Amino acid sequence: MGIDSTVYIAIDRTKTLSEEPAKGHNRWHPDIPPIATIEPGQVIGMETRDSLDGQATPNSTAADLTRLNMTVVHPLTGPVFVKGAEPGDLLEVTIVEVEPQPFGFTVQIPGFGFLRDFFPEPHLVRWTIANGFATAPELPGVRIPGAPFMGVIGVAPSHDLLAQINRREADLAGRGGMVLLPEATGAIPANPALARAAARTIAPHETGGNVDIKQLTKGTTLRMPVYVPGALFSVGDAHFAQGDGESCGTAVEMAATCYCSFNLIKGAAKARNIRDLQFYRHDYFTTPEMAAPRRFFATTGQSYTREGVNHSEDATLAARNALLNMIDYLVAERGFTRQQAYAICSVAVDLKISEVVDVPNFVVSAFLPLDIFV
Repeated sequence: MGIDSTVYIAIDRTKTLSEEPAKGHNRWHPDIPPIATIEPGQVIGMETRDSLDGQATPNSTAADLTRLNMTVVHPLTGPVFVKGAEPGDLLEVTIVEVEPQPFGFTVQIPGFGFLRDFFPEPHLVRWTIANGFATAPELPGVRIPGAPFMGVIGVAPSHDLLAQINRREADLAGRGGMVLLPEATGAIPANPALARAAARTIAPHETGGNVDIKQLTKGTTLRMPVYVPGALFSVGDAHFAQGDGESCGTAVEMAATCYCSFNLIKGAAKARNIRDLQFYRHDYFTTPEMAAPRRFFATTGQSYTREGVNHSEDATLAARNALLNMIDYLVAERGFTRQQAYAICSVAVDLKISEVVDVPNFVVSAFLPLDIFV
């Protein structure tokens, strides 16, 4: 352990979560019992597995990705009971440290990711994490500086909120939306009554979850509304580095150890009707030259298709166009394949909404930090 902590949750990373179910879960439900208790102000250390629960290894190939079991995503460590936390409070979680493990991966999974219709084939990047950087044989000449954070960080929903989430997502699925509804197969805990209603970890919700906010690095404080006694806090899905957007669906994925501490703002979520996450810090979330970044190349996208069809105020289409234009740049001027370029976008390119007022076309910009190239 690199950080002094009052409570420490160790796991056996040679085992999957299903082989060590007392240490975590891969669904959200208020009836999952806590595995530890922490006082506000104390520091807790939590060892975590990677997002695919060990299915990607240094010996994996792209062909192996077609056989992934996605029902086990994401293995989380927790829940942790925070003493004094009650529904209506605002829980502050300060990230003290995120310590990486030495192996990471970035995968493109058929049917998953922001540009899944353009990239139907599997692709794998295997990263070696050392001395603050990630390098991979699949991306020669690329060196990604680390800014580790937890992709999944959240608290348990109440029974009422869980029912609301399930209703609205079932409605969305019925209207043709891409939704992962409750699924008992692969669920931890495996209790069928719980698993049939528990929310999957893929989507973020009012409780946090899979938010993938790259600014949640060491020193950032995250605020979350509390929905159940004790908050029932959990983490997982650590990322060594990520671009804002995580476009292919994965960042530099890794196992890690997360250290954090807690504070409570009593009654604030209820009094101020806070339903979504907030976060803050008082310095750069990563090195200034990468946070800005110091040197960059940017592409843009607007709310019309390449075939010339205009959509009104469509930020999704603008973001897709900005990424496709960046991929074209990385292929034409940097010599990467399209799948390599898509992976680089996911781990390093930041999507920014440049404007949302000049109807009908929004502008999204994609920023590529040039310091990743060595």
